[in-house]
Amino acid sequence: MYRERAGSIEVFLVHPGGPIWANKDAEAWTIPKGEYNADEEPLAAAQREFAEETGFMATAPFIELGSIRQRSGKIVTAWAFAGDCVPADLKSNSCEIEWPPRSGRRMEIPEIDRGVWLSFERARTYIRAEQLPLLDSLQNWISRKIL
Repeated sequence: MYRERAGSIEVFLVHPGGPIWANKDAEAWTIPKGEYNADEEPLAAAQREFAEETGFMATAPFIELGSIRQRSGKIVTAWAFAGDCVPADLKSNSCEIEWPPRSGRRMEIPEIDRGVWLSFERARTYIRAEQLPLLDSLQNWISRKIL
């Protein structure tokens, strides 16, 4: 999600929940995203995942940003849309993890623990490095639209 504020563009990023990410900030934030089934359309999955992870709705029109491969090997295909939200109102679904690893103990964590609006410049510091091309794609699209 992106918005215009005071003549500049801001992007909405989210921070993963749980103990693995608890003390990580720079290069830990991400676009809201998730996995989808083989029989599910990627854009429909992206809309569903956005709602599940944030409690906010993704609304058309959508801008296709392309795909990237994360360090884990996961392929992320992303879309952007204009919108607005109050980050403090974020409501994420939860998941269960084993913590500490290989301990046999399970704990439930929110997939996302918080969200924030950032300028493109600040977002570059916080977003996971492999997702930078998605920011570039949105920034290029906005630049072409303005020109």
